[in-house]
Amino acid sequence: MDRTYWHRQEPGQPLYADLLWSRPENKQHAGKLLVVGGSSHGFAAPAEAYGESTKAGVGLTRVLLPWSVKKMLPPGLLGMEFVPETPSGSFAGSALAELLDASAWADATILAGDFGRNSETAILLEKFLQKYHGRLTLVQDAVDYFIKDASHVLARPETTLVLNMSQLQKLAVQAKFITAFTSQMDFLLIIDALHEFSKLHAANIILEHNQTVFVAVNGEVSTTKQADDADHTIKIAAHAAVWGLQNPTKQFEALTTSIV
Repeated sequence: MDRTYWHRQEPGQPLYADLLWSRPENKQHAGKLLVVGGSSHGFAAPAEAYGESTKAGVGLTRVLLPWSVKKMLPPGLLGMEFVPETPSGSFAGSALAELLDASAWADATILAGDFGRNSETAILLEKFLQKYHGRLTLVQDAVDYFIKDASHVLARPETTLVLNMSQLQKLAVQAKFITAFTSQMDFLLIIDALHEFSKLHAANIILEHNQTVFVAVNGEVSTTKQADDADHTIKIAAHAAVWGLQNPTKQFEALTTSIV
């Protein structure tokens, strides 16, 4: 089978090295990223996304957290902003205006996770997705909030979903995709299925599975081997968000290069 849509990237050897040389040298031109996440149950995901976006070379980053997280943080941290919380410490519905205002400032937004399971937060995120039309990356439990409405999030342009196999499987089922994604799938079958799946949907797909990161955009698929089988999805999402906002017209190349 002639898989011209498959592009194999070796670790440390970017397929699209020209993007490395065209990156902004001045922070003022390196883009603005909004990181959203956290709850009283944890804030490791937005904290990691903040750190990794800085490593990835973003210009400015703001982090939006519920008030419940503030007491867990040391004083004086820069870039941290706090919005209304639910009684259980998650994002409250009344935080929508502040979330939209902050996202309007940014060139891209990442819903980084650790939102917890809360019905009010679910409604907030649903309303945000309806009203926000900018570049968006979803990872961790932020993805889980939209699985039941998979058709909406998959049809959204300028959207990147960073997934594990279980999440991709659930999304594909909801989208009524003909091929079942499973953890036992053959490597080449995953590539072929992502090729077909990404042709059908506007959203970019990044899958971390079996020490490999798969990037699928509009039928093109790249694979990059990882050094271990740990969960790197937050790091992957943060770097993808930064590279994506800095290369808006070259999403496949940018997301692939962000993995190196």
